[in-house]
Amino acid sequence: MSLRHLWQMARWARNRPSEGRVKLVLAVIALCAAVVALEWLVGFPDGLAPQRLPR
Repeated sequence: MSLRHLWQMARWARNRPSEGRVKLVLAVIALCAAVVALEWLVGFPDGLAPQRLPR
């Protein structure tokens, strides 16, 4: 963790983010978790997998 992160955390501790921003961050985290869970359950589509090009 860099010094920049520590300064950011100190600033957030003094001036808390609004309730709307907290909800937005939690919604984005939940959406990412849902996408990861869906990929884990269903699998990654073969058509979107990277293909090696012949030389």
